Amino acid sequence: MEQKYMEKASMFKSLAEPNRLMIVDMLSCGELCACNILEDLNISQSTLSHHMKILCECGLVNVRRDGKWMYYSLNLENTNIIKQLFYDITSDSERCICKDSCLSK
Repeated sequence: MEQKYMEKASMFKSLAEPNRLMIVDMLSCGELCACNILEDLNISQSTLSHHMKILCECGLVNVRRDGKWMYYSLNLENTNIIKQLFYDITSDSERCICKDSCLSK
């Protein structure tokens, strides 16, 4: 399997959970404190920590600490990469895997 698919699969996998999708949607408006995210989700703080760990480890979300507070934001570089990949794999283009001569034989 091509490396570009292996590298991006963890990002797509991390989005396959409704709470994490909601978190990414919330972060699309800008940086948020964990306490603000918790206000809108019906989950515990430990569950939020688990979700944020997954989103940070796959590279979709950045985290910064300010005192005792954790602030989260989208990693715009990686979100743009994954948006482009999704566009590429759902569009008929010259970069499409179906154009690869090995697959058309």
